[in-house]
Amino acid sequence: MMDNLLPEVAAARKSEYGIDPIFLNRWSTRAFSSQAVKDEDLYGVLEAAHWAPSGSNEQPWRFIIAKTPEQRETFLQFISPFNQEWCKEAPVLLLLLSRKVNEAGKASPSHALDAGTAWGYLALEATRRGLSTHAMGGFDRAAAQSALQVPEEYEPQIVIALGYRGDENQLSERNRSREIPNTRKPLSEIVFEGRFPQP
Repeated sequence: MMDNLLPEVAAARKSEYGIDPIFLNRWSTRAFSSQAVKDEDLYGVLEAAHWAPSGSNEQPWRFIIAKTPEQRETFLQFISPFNQEWCKEAPVLLLLLSRKVNEAGKASPSHALDAGTAWGYLALEATRRGLSTHAMGGFDRAAAQSALQVPEEYEPQIVIALGYRGDENQLSERNRSREIPNTRKPLSEIVFEGRFPQP
């Protein structure tokens, strides 16, 4: 199955154990094409996201989509200049929110984790469909909440750029040098048996 790795991924990534290549093929590109994303694909990746697991099946995630020039311009006003530099080319931007309270009106301890799981499902389905994604934490959350009239019970988590991979030569020099699939720490640094390792 590892024969299905994208060429740029095969040169940069190697898993320690056998896994489906989709996990390695998903990486956060910054070079986006302006090619439109069909609604069938956009809503297909959102369909995948909404099947993510969540605490007590609360499904606290919400997505606000920006795909028209006017909608995207509104999003760009609260995205940091560093991220605007490259994400302005993406044909779709999405704001991922999570509901901070559960159906009983009590604080939800897992709302952010659950929303992150939905983002992971979205990213993998996008990869399966030949699309690229990049999640951004660099945006003004209060400005996003105000501009998009988000109720206080929802917390903005990330902005996601979605589209087809573009020409990396359109990027600034600093971003062009980062336009490669990155690696991961070895499992031995993040997985511990029995207890946390002691110094």
